[in-house]
Amino acid sequence: MKTAKTYLITGATGYIGSMLIRFLLQTEEQDNIRSYIVAPVRNMQKALRLFPEGVEFLQMDLCDAGCAEQLAKAAGNVDYIIHCASITASAEMTAHPVEVTQSIVNTAQNVLEYARRCRPESIVYLSSMEVYGSIGCAEGERVREDDVSRGKVQILNTRSCYPLGKRMAESICYSYYKEYGVPVKIVRLAQTFGEGVDAGDQRVFSQFARAVESGEDIVLHTKGASMGNYCGIHDAISGIMTVLKNGADGEAYNVVNEENTMTIRQMAELVAAKIAGGKIKIVYDIPDENRYGYAADTGLKLSGEKLMALGWRPTESLEDMYRQMI
Repeated sequence: MKTAKTYLITGATGYIGSMLIRFLLQTEEQDNIRSYIVAPVRNMQKALRLFPEGVEFLQMDLCDAGCAEQLAKAAGNVDYIIHCASITASAEMTAHPVEVTQSIVNTAQNVLEYARRCRPESIVYLSSMEVYGSIGCAEGERVREDDVSRGKVQILNTRSCYPLGKRMAESICYSYYKEYGVPVKIVRLAQTFGEGVDAGDQRVFSQFARAVESGEDIVLHTKGASMGNYCGIHDAISGIMTVLKNGADGEAYNVVNEENTMTIRQMAELVAAKIAGGKIKIVYDIPDENRYGYAADTGLKLSGEKLMALGWRPTESLEDMYRQMI
């Protein structure tokens, strides 16, 4: 018999965090249980618009010193923690690399310090496939979790604040696991989208979707040669929950649908042909400088084998993801 659990979810007003909360609320309705969800947020008004009931919000900034003590007093002990809060806009990474780095590293340490005090059953830290950096794959090769040191990340590059920050946060996770026994697992998410993406989202997949809606051509600001790894939002949520409940402490897991691996150009071609029905085409407008903040080209092809060994299986194709989003 299922029993109610308590969850602390960070990043509740972001895409992944908000969809996780929706999943938990729907699950408790189906199972006739009442899980307790608490979420620290900076923007209380936005949080209450998203979830007028079912969630207890705590207004605070997870970057602040003393945040762990504040959480311990306000939230008490919880069963599970999922740390989703992160800046994901590439333009923000190039414009404010200092603040992006501080946000990634400080929030991770503060949440882990809270976990050290409250002793949850499990905690998941949401990292990114960008920790792998620029890496090539031979024909048929897939990059596993222990291959992360193969990839190159340019240290003297403002856009690198994100992948380097995520690498540091993963290291902090492992340190808290080894030194304090915090039961933390790391999820390296592929590019995730589908139902629930905000209409104002500026990432490439959203730009492609808006081109379909408006009937305008897809504009690429690069040659589109970089390999993309994608996962539908519902598959991503089930992957996160699988790692939370069944993953090994101190381990990292890729969450990716291997069938959804293709270059940016190939994805643009798929969208133009299958989602737009051939009514739009692809045009190129490549600036001299990377003013859009795109990550460096990579040949990365993620392996999902480790997570699938826990029984997880993805079901959403790239077409499914686009049709849900649109």
